[in-house]
Amino acid sequence: MNDILKFPFYAKLTLVLLGLIAITFIFYISQNILVPVMMSLLFAILLYPIVNFLKAKIRLPHVVAVMIAVLLFVLVFVGLFVVLSYQISDFTNDFDKIEKNISIHLHNIQGFIHDNFNLSTREQKKYIDSATEDSVQKGKELIGTTLMSFTDTLMNLTLIPIYTFLILLYRTHFLLFLSKLFKKENHEKLKDILTNIRVAINSYIVGLIIEMILVSAMTTVGFMLIGVKYAILLGLVTGILNLIPYIGILVAGVLSILASLTGTPDLSIIIGVIAITVVVQLIDNNIIVPMIVSSKVEINAFISIIGIIIGGAIAGVSGMFLALPILAILKVIFDRIESLEPWGYLMGDHLPKTYTWRKIKLPLFDSETVPDKNIIKADVVVPVFTETTTEKNPNSTT
Repeated sequence: MNDILKFPFYAKLTLVLLGLIAITFIFYISQNILVPVMMSLLFAILLYPIVNFLKAKIRLPHVVAVMIAVLLFVLVFVGLFVVLSYQISDFTNDFDKIEKNISIHLHNIQGFIHDNFNLSTREQKKYIDSATEDSVQKGKELIGTTLMSFTDTLMNLTLIPIYTFLILLYRTHFLLFLSKLFKKENHEKLKDILTNIRVAINSYIVGLIIEMILVSAMTTVGFMLIGVKYAILLGLVTGILNLIPYIGILVAGVLSILASLTGTPDLSIIIGVIAITVVVQLIDNNIIVPMIVSSKVEINAFISIIGIIIGGAIAGVSGMFLALPILAILKVIFDRIESLEPWGYLMGDHLPKTYTWRKIKLPLFDSETVPDKNIIKADVVVPVFTETTTEKNPNSTT
């Protein structure tokens, strides 16, 4: 019998909500396992073109090509870590200056409060002591949490290259596994989904890397111009933290302000740091992101912020970083499954990005015009599922 059970809307909604709750709970309790795997999957997608190049152009064996690609990936991160380590070691020598300059600013703030709100310095100190009376105990707990987090980070840094190597090595095996989960008549749709996920994620990650380099360079130059000490370190930190949308730049701004106190207690330096950060963000959000970072599957800002908050609540900083790639993957899937297409539309960003005013293109944020459906088009090699390998599609243009 081929009878299909049809549930009323409220029953479908209940099942969907229960499924989301179950998936979120599973991800939360197994985040230490899933987060490194998902990070490795993103890096594997990024490194796949390198592996393909080494196999096709230099004709290296598959295992050797994968090893070289992963080794290059590790060397890049080790180099970045070494540069940051040298900068941070110099920065730690100036903690006394930071503490002294912060004390000067706090004294000035207390004087301002005393003059404008008739609150004496003694009363202010009393309020501060009351608010921080448990700071010692909380500090010990924070140190313990930080050490555990550092240990987990070291473990992940070890596992991610290993997982990335294995995902690239067994890529064909995993593709064949996916093909066996679906009927043959659905293989075309499966190939379309997998191809477009690879294109979208690769575009997103490459765009992020370019954005990180440009933001780091602009921030470093700006801080050098206003005379901020450790401009290179702060520029690199700002570029890296900017990878976390919306939230990372706020953290980077606070760190830059604190670090600017290593040189002088002058308030003008702090104002300059804030101005440089704002200008760089305006350039980043209005020029770099639309031209370079914007993925071929676009997620609207509302869904992006919610996804980042949920990712942070589940898996911390790693969850924030993974939020947008996961949303992009979900949108690719939703757009190609008829029953889920409304959810893909909800996640999408269909507002026109610019309008022309006197031959000048400006950002547009208030249009109700609905453009054509956003479909990824890419001339890439589409895998053909067989029992032994994944071969190039004979109908492909590449």
